[in-house]
Amino acid sequence: MTNLRDDASPPAPGRPLRRPAILGRLGMLAAAAVCLLGAAARDCRADGPVPGGTLTVGLASDTAIIDPSITGSSITALITRHVVDSLVGQAEDKSFTPWLAERWEVNADNTVYTFHLRRGVTFSDGTRLDAEAVTFNINRILDPKTTSSYAKSLLGPLDTVTAPDPDTVVFRYTQPFVPLLQGLSLPYLGIQSPTYLRDARSTTNTVVGSGPFILERYVKGSGSHLVRRKDYAWGPGFAAHTGPAYLDAIAFRYLPEAAVRLGALTSGQIQAIDEVPPANFRAVQADPRLRVVTRENPGVNWSLFLNTSRGPFADIRVRQAFQSAIDIPALVKVAFFGSLKPADNILGPATLHYDPAVARSWGFDPQRAARLLDEAGWTRTGPEGIRTKAGARLAIRLVYDTAFWGADNLTLVQAVQYAVKKAGFDLQLDPVDAGGFTARTAANDYDSASIYYVRPEPDILRTVFHSAYIPPNGANFSRVTALDAALTQAVGAPDAVRGGLYRQIQAEIIGSAYAVPLYVPAFQLGASKRLNGISWTANAKPSFYDAWLAP
Repeated sequence: MTNLRDDASPPAPGRPLRRPAILGRLGMLAAAAVCLLGAAARDCRADGPVPGGTLTVGLASDTAIIDPSITGSSITALITRHVVDSLVGQAEDKSFTPWLAERWEVNADNTVYTFHLRRGVTFSDGTRLDAEAVTFNINRILDPKTTSSYAKSLLGPLDTVTAPDPDTVVFRYTQPFVPLLQGLSLPYLGIQSPTYLRDARSTTNTVVGSGPFILERYVKGSGSHLVRRKDYAWGPGFAAHTGPAYLDAIAFRYLPEAAVRLGALTSGQIQAIDEVPPANFRAVQADPRLRVVTRENPGVNWSLFLNTSRGPFADIRVRQAFQSAIDIPALVKVAFFGSLKPADNILGPATLHYDPAVARSWGFDPQRAARLLDEAGWTRTGPEGIRTKAGARLAIRLVYDTAFWGADNLTLVQAVQYAVKKAGFDLQLDPVDAGGFTARTAANDYDSASIYYVRPEPDILRTVFHSAYIPPNGANFSRVTALDAALTQAVGAPDAVRGGLYRQIQAEIIGSAYAVPLYVPAFQLGASKRLNGISWTANAKPSFYDAWLAP
């Protein structure tokens, strides 16, 4: 077993605590004293949060960039949620709460949003968080030089963002835009220090925010270390407390090997992991020292996106045949030991306007796959059974980022590879690093790519299927153009109309086989029962602001 050592450093000095925070701190210290005098762990938990300690979290996936404004990485979002604050919060029940903005108004047609900022907020470098800081962040994201493709997509058709006074920010739109509040609640649009942003040569490995923790260090391929900000005195309205976090530090460790990650948890070297290994899922649940908390991700399911612009998948019949050749429920059950659900639509069930009727429109049908390939002119030749046309093999190159895929994803796609071979496809797995993935997709040098996006708002479909986001400008790996009008209309339509449009869009994505959804991703947190106070966002991510460790 690898020895996982935590090199915790003391928190950076901060400003004096306000009196309510001091009184709350004294109460917590009293509870801690009871524990130190010999109270049982269950009694300590009953007495309330215990301050101090380092929470170490083992992560199965890595991120190449820590700046949430210039990546769509789910891991970046998990880490930086504790470093950057947002204008508004979104609770797990999807309601919006104050955060950096104490209140806001939206005009009748959703074209003007006015936010009134909380006073007295500062970034960890001492810079004041005011309206100018907010507008600087938004304009930086809008600047093409920043390459903020995902964050920019969350802002929609924004015309201007202005600061009429130091405490007020106004977003004006060229057309109605409903999803702004949800986008602003995400860390990708979290507010960073303009002082830091102006001075930084690169923000790929640093971030300075106004959050309850300070990013002390980030090392790609290793992890991140966060320390508590002592003078933090604000937070989202859905949080269980105000003032500084209880934990002294959070260490996020990149542990891609499932056995190492699980062994570190069960031995007590770390207190939490994501992606509980499917083969060990029930054993972790049964361990009296541990718990597993699962939250299904809203948004776009983990899917294979089929490149409609070139190669075999330019033919809809070939895409539909590929889709029909895969027994998705059976393969997902085997790969994940029943711990994750097979996908029946491009959107997960936890997403607003998810349409369950789509599930009845497609599925495993090898006879249909064979018929469609025959119609498309692909015939079986040779002992391998791979189909050919005009002397060319029916070869499909699936390019993927090795850091983004875990071992279970690879197992699943290898099963897909075997399944589609029966229909005559030669599915070739093409592993690359993050830079290679970006280069290959930007150059349109692939037949398929895989990804998922976590967002409870169906506008995520615009990010993944609108032509404005075809690589290198975004994540439209299917290179679809036919959905632009419906996706654009849906962002500003009344809710009842939006629902109809999104049902139409979901049906078109599956019916035209722009993608093959495989499973519904979920955040599966395996944690020591010493870890208490975890809260969850609408994005199915844990927040450790309220968390604490029992002795």
